[in-house]
Amino acid sequence: MKIPGREPKTPYQKEWEALLKKEKRLLEKRKQKKETAMNRLLAEKIPEKLQGTLDAAFEKAFHLIFEKGTGAIEKLYPKEKLEKEFKVNLYTDSVYGSRKTLHAFSRKAGRTGTRNLAVSGLAGVGMGILGIGLPDIPLFTGMILKCVYEIALNYGFNYTEEKERYFVLLLIEGAVSYGEHLEEAEDRIEKFIRTPEVPAGYDQKEQVSKTSRGLSKELLYMKFLQGIPVVGAVGGVYDAIYMKQISSYAGLKYQKRFLTGYRKIR
Repeated sequence: MKIPGREPKTPYQKEWEALLKKEKRLLEKRKQKKETAMNRLLAEKIPEKLQGTLDAAFEKAFHLIFEKGTGAIEKLYPKEKLEKEFKVNLYTDSVYGSRKTLHAFSRKAGRTGTRNLAVSGLAGVGMGILGIGLPDIPLFTGMILKCVYEIALNYGFNYTEEKERYFVLLLIEGAVSYGEHLEEAEDRIEKFIRTPEVPAGYDQKEQVSKTSRGLSKELLYMKFLQGIPVVGAVGGVYDAIYMKQISSYAGLKYQKRFLTGYRKIR
Protein backbone atom coordinates (compact mmCIF):
# COMPACT_ATOMS: atom_id res chain seq x y z
CA MET A 1 0.00 0.00 0.00
CA LYS A 2 1.41 3.35 -1.02
CA ILE A 3 1.41 6.00 1.72
CA PRO A 4 0.48 9.47 0.40
CA GLY A 5 3.47 11.78 0.25
CA ARG A 6 5.99 8.98 0.65
CA GLU A 7 7.93 7.48 -2.25
CA PRO A 8 8.01 3.65 -2.29
CA LYS A 9 11.39 2.10 -1.56
CA THR A 10 13.44 0.96 -4.50
CA PRO A 11 14.69 -2.65 -4.78
CA TYR A 12 18.16 -1.32 -3.97
CA GLN A 13 16.95 0.39 -0.78
CA LYS A 14 15.14 -2.75 0.34
CA GLU A 15 18.17 -4.95 -0.31
CA TRP A 16 20.50 -2.48 1.43
CA GLU A 17 18.27 -2.22 4.50
CA ALA A 18 17.95 -6.00 4.73
CA LEU A 19 21.75 -6.29 4.54
CA LEU A 20 22.27 -3.76 7.34
CA LYS A 21 19.82 -5.62 9.58
CA LYS A 22 21.69 -8.90 9.06
CA GLU A 23 24.99 -7.16 9.72
CA LYS A 24 23.68 -5.59 12.94
CA ARG A 25 22.42 -8.95 14.24
CA LEU A 26 25.76 -10.59 13.51
CA LEU A 27 27.78 -7.89 15.25
CA GLU A 28 25.47 -7.95 18.27
CA LYS A 29 26.05 -11.69 18.69
CA ARG A 30 29.81 -11.26 18.47
CA LYS A 31 30.29 -8.54 21.06
CA GLN A 32 31.66 -11.11 23.46
CA LYS A 33 32.89 -14.66 23.03
CA LYS A 34 31.13 -17.27 25.16
CA GLU A 35 33.39 -20.13 26.21
CA THR A 36 31.75 -23.54 25.93
CA ALA A 37 31.82 -26.21 28.61
CA MET A 38 33.93 -28.38 26.27
CA ASN A 39 36.54 -25.65 25.89
CA ARG A 40 36.76 -25.23 29.65
CA LEU A 41 37.18 -28.97 30.02
CA LEU A 42 39.93 -29.16 27.40
CA ALA A 43 41.79 -26.04 28.58
CA GLU A 44 43.90 -27.91 31.12
CA LYS A 45 44.85 -30.62 28.63
CA ILE A 46 46.17 -28.40 25.82
CA PRO A 47 49.99 -28.62 25.40
CA GLU A 48 51.64 -25.22 25.88
CA LYS A 49 53.31 -25.26 22.47
CA LEU A 50 50.18 -26.19 20.50
CA GLN A 51 49.07 -22.58 19.95
CA GLY A 52 52.38 -21.64 18.36
CA THR A 53 52.35 -24.81 16.27
CA LEU A 54 48.87 -23.99 14.98
CA ASP A 55 49.88 -20.41 14.20
CA ALA A 56 52.81 -21.64 12.12
CA ALA A 57 50.72 -24.30 10.38
CA PHE A 58 48.07 -21.80 9.24
CA GLU A 59 50.72 -19.30 8.13
CA LYS A 60 52.51 -21.94 6.09
CA ALA A 61 49.23 -23.04 4.51
CA PHE A 62 48.26 -19.49 3.47
CA HIS A 63 51.68 -18.72 2.00
CA LEU A 64 51.80 -22.02 0.12
CA ILE A 65 48.36 -21.53 -1.40
CA PHE A 66 48.96 -17.88 -2.32
CA GLU A 67 52.30 -18.73 -3.94
CA LYS A 68 51.52 -22.04 -5.63
CA GLY A 69 48.05 -23.31 -4.84
CA THR A 70 45.53 -20.89 -6.33
CA GLY A 71 45.48 -22.76 -9.63
CA ALA A 72 44.86 -26.04 -7.82
CA ILE A 73 41.93 -24.54 -5.88
CA GLU A 74 40.43 -23.14 -9.09
CA LYS A 75 40.21 -26.68 -10.47
CA LEU A 76 37.64 -27.41 -7.75
CA TYR A 77 34.99 -25.03 -9.10
CA PRO A 78 33.94 -23.72 -12.54
CA LYS A 79 35.53 -20.27 -12.43
CA GLU A 80 34.58 -19.23 -15.96
CA LYS A 81 31.00 -20.39 -15.45
CA LEU A 82 30.69 -18.34 -12.25
CA GLU A 83 32.07 -15.27 -14.01
CA LYS A 84 29.55 -15.70 -16.83
CA GLU A 85 26.68 -16.24 -14.39
CA PHE A 86 27.56 -13.00 -12.63
CA LYS A 87 27.42 -11.13 -15.95
CA VAL A 88 24.08 -12.76 -16.78
CA ASN A 89 22.67 -11.79 -13.38
CA LEU A 90 23.98 -8.26 -13.84
CA TYR A 91 22.38 -7.95 -17.27
CA THR A 92 19.09 -9.45 -16.05
CA ASP A 93 18.99 -6.96 -13.22
CA SER A 94 19.73 -4.09 -15.60
CA VAL A 95 16.69 -5.11 -17.65
CA TYR A 96 14.17 -5.87 -14.90
CA GLY A 97 15.58 -3.96 -11.93
CA SER A 98 13.46 -5.86 -9.39
CA ARG A 99 14.16 -7.02 -5.86
CA LYS A 100 14.22 -10.58 -7.18
CA THR A 101 16.91 -9.90 -9.78
CA LEU A 102 19.01 -7.91 -7.29
CA HIS A 103 18.64 -10.59 -4.64
CA ALA A 104 19.88 -13.22 -7.12
CA PHE A 105 23.51 -12.34 -6.31
CA SER A 106 23.23 -13.02 -2.57
CA ARG A 107 21.04 -16.08 -3.14
CA LYS A 108 23.72 -17.61 -5.39
CA ALA A 109 26.46 -16.75 -2.88
CA GLY A 110 24.43 -18.39 -0.12
CA ARG A 111 24.18 -21.64 -2.04
CA THR A 112 27.95 -21.54 -2.54
CA GLY A 113 28.50 -21.30 1.21
CA THR A 114 26.12 -24.18 1.91
CA ARG A 115 27.81 -26.44 -0.61
CA ASN A 116 31.28 -25.79 0.82
CA LEU A 117 29.93 -26.26 4.32
CA ALA A 118 28.87 -29.82 3.54
CA VAL A 119 32.22 -30.73 1.94
CA SER A 120 34.19 -29.24 4.82
CA GLY A 121 32.11 -31.10 7.39
CA LEU A 122 32.62 -34.46 5.70
CA ALA A 123 36.37 -33.89 5.36
CA GLY A 124 36.72 -32.74 8.98
CA VAL A 125 34.81 -35.71 10.40
CA GLY A 126 36.81 -38.11 8.25
CA MET A 127 40.09 -36.63 9.45
CA GLY A 128 38.83 -36.69 13.04
CA ILE A 129 37.91 -40.39 12.91
CA LEU A 130 41.50 -41.08 11.81
CA GLY A 131 42.90 -38.82 14.52
CA ILE A 132 44.30 -36.30 12.04
CA GLY A 133 44.30 -32.82 13.55
CA LEU A 134 47.24 -30.63 12.54
CA PRO A 135 47.67 -32.24 9.07
CA ASP A 136 44.06 -31.19 8.38
CA ILE A 137 45.03 -27.50 8.47
CA PRO A 138 46.27 -27.17 4.85
CA LEU A 139 43.08 -28.87 3.63
CA PHE A 140 40.86 -26.73 5.85
CA THR A 141 42.69 -23.53 4.83
CA GLY A 142 42.27 -24.48 1.18
CA MET A 143 38.56 -25.08 1.72
CA ILE A 144 38.18 -21.68 3.41
CA LEU A 145 39.86 -19.91 0.50
CA LYS A 146 37.88 -21.93 -2.05
CA CYS A 147 34.64 -20.87 -0.38
CA VAL A 148 35.61 -17.19 -0.14
CA TYR A 149 36.89 -17.16 -3.72
CA GLU A 150 33.61 -18.58 -5.03
CA ILE A 151 31.63 -16.00 -3.07
CA ALA A 152 33.85 -13.27 -4.53
CA LEU A 153 33.11 -14.49 -8.06
CA ASN A 154 29.37 -14.51 -7.34
CA TYR A 155 29.66 -10.76 -6.77
CA GLY A 156 32.01 -10.10 -9.69
CA PHE A 157 35.27 -9.66 -7.76
CA ASN A 158 38.67 -11.07 -8.65
CA TYR A 159 40.84 -12.46 -5.85
CA THR A 160 44.31 -12.73 -7.39
CA GLU A 161 45.54 -9.16 -6.93
CA GLU A 162 47.40 -8.20 -3.75
CA LYS A 163 44.64 -5.83 -2.63
CA GLU A 164 42.01 -8.54 -3.08
CA ARG A 165 44.05 -11.03 -1.09
CA TYR A 166 44.30 -8.40 1.62
CA PHE A 167 40.50 -8.16 1.65
CA VAL A 168 40.15 -11.97 1.76
CA LEU A 169 42.53 -12.16 4.73
CA LEU A 170 40.65 -9.37 6.48
CA LEU A 171 37.36 -11.20 6.00
CA ILE A 172 38.71 -14.43 7.49
CA GLU A 173 40.22 -12.53 10.41
CA GLY A 174 36.97 -10.67 11.04
CA ALA A 175 34.90 -13.84 10.77
CA VAL A 176 36.68 -15.47 13.74
CA SER A 177 36.96 -12.31 15.87
CA TYR A 178 34.96 -11.00 18.80
CA GLY A 179 34.65 -7.83 20.85
CA GLU A 180 37.31 -5.16 20.37
CA HIS A 181 39.25 -7.31 17.92
CA LEU A 182 36.17 -7.60 15.73
CA GLU A 183 35.58 -3.83 15.93
CA GLU A 184 39.16 -3.23 14.78
CA ALA A 185 38.79 -5.71 11.89
CA GLU A 186 35.44 -4.14 10.98
CA ASP A 187 37.05 -0.70 10.74
CA ARG A 188 39.65 -1.97 8.28
CA ILE A 189 37.08 -3.91 6.26
CA GLU A 190 34.71 -0.95 6.02
CA LYS A 191 37.57 1.32 5.00
CA PHE A 192 38.51 -1.08 2.21
CA ILE A 193 34.90 -1.29 1.03
CA ARG A 194 34.83 2.50 0.71
CA THR A 195 38.30 2.70 -0.85
CA PRO A 196 39.55 -0.67 -2.14
CA GLU A 197 43.28 -0.18 -1.68
CA VAL A 198 45.84 -1.72 0.65
CA PRO A 199 46.93 0.64 3.46
CA ALA A 200 50.30 2.37 3.35
CA GLY A 201 53.09 0.11 4.51
CA TYR A 202 51.01 -3.04 4.08
CA ASP A 203 52.92 -6.29 4.53
CA GLN A 204 51.13 -9.45 3.37
CA LYS A 205 53.21 -11.65 5.69
CA GLU A 206 52.12 -9.59 8.67
CA GLN A 207 48.45 -9.83 7.69
CA VAL A 208 48.78 -13.58 7.10
CA SER A 209 50.19 -13.85 10.63
CA LYS A 210 47.27 -11.88 12.11
CA THR A 211 44.69 -13.95 10.27
CA SER A 212 46.47 -17.19 11.18
CA ARG A 213 46.60 -16.25 14.86
CA GLY A 214 42.88 -15.52 14.81
CA LEU A 215 42.11 -18.89 13.24
CA SER A 216 44.42 -20.88 15.48
CA LYS A 217 43.12 -19.21 18.64
CA GLU A 218 39.54 -19.98 17.64
CA LEU A 219 40.26 -23.55 16.55
CA LEU A 220 42.80 -24.48 19.23
CA TYR A 221 40.57 -26.77 21.28
CA MET A 222 38.90 -28.42 18.33
CA LYS A 223 42.13 -29.20 16.48
CA PHE A 224 43.51 -30.72 19.69
CA LEU A 225 40.40 -32.89 20.00
CA GLN A 226 40.49 -33.75 16.30
CA GLY A 227 43.92 -35.32 16.81
CA ILE A 228 42.42 -38.07 18.96
CA PRO A 229 41.24 -41.06 16.85
CA VAL A 230 37.46 -41.65 16.72
CA VAL A 231 36.71 -39.01 19.37
CA GLY A 232 38.27 -36.52 16.99
CA ALA A 233 35.19 -36.78 14.78
CA VAL A 234 33.56 -34.31 17.19
CA GLY A 235 36.38 -31.87 16.58
CA GLY A 236 36.08 -32.45 12.85
CA VAL A 237 32.44 -31.36 12.92
CA TYR A 238 33.64 -27.93 13.99
CA ASP A 239 35.35 -27.51 10.61
CA ALA A 240 31.84 -27.17 9.20
CA ILE A 241 30.72 -24.86 12.01
CA TYR A 242 33.59 -22.45 11.42
CA MET A 243 33.23 -22.73 7.67
CA LYS A 244 29.65 -21.53 8.07
CA GLN A 245 30.82 -18.68 10.28
CA ILE A 246 33.42 -17.59 7.72
CA SER A 247 31.20 -18.01 4.66
CA SER A 248 28.32 -16.09 6.26
CA TYR A 249 30.57 -13.19 7.22
CA ALA A 250 32.37 -13.14 3.86
CA GLY A 251 29.05 -13.28 2.01
CA LEU A 252 27.72 -10.36 4.03
CA LYS A 253 30.76 -8.18 3.37
CA TYR A 254 31.02 -9.03 -0.32
CA GLN A 255 27.35 -8.21 -0.70
CA LYS A 256 27.93 -4.89 1.04
CA ARG A 257 30.87 -4.17 -1.22
CA PHE A 258 28.83 -5.07 -4.29
CA LEU A 259 25.87 -2.91 -3.25
CA THR A 260 28.20 -0.03 -2.36
CA GLY A 261 29.37 0.08 -5.97
CA TYR A 262 26.03 -1.03 -7.44
CA ARG A 263 24.87 2.39 -8.60
CA LYS A 264 28.13 2.95 -10.46
CA ILE A 265 27.77 -0.22 -12.54
CA ARG A 266 24.07 0.46 -13.16
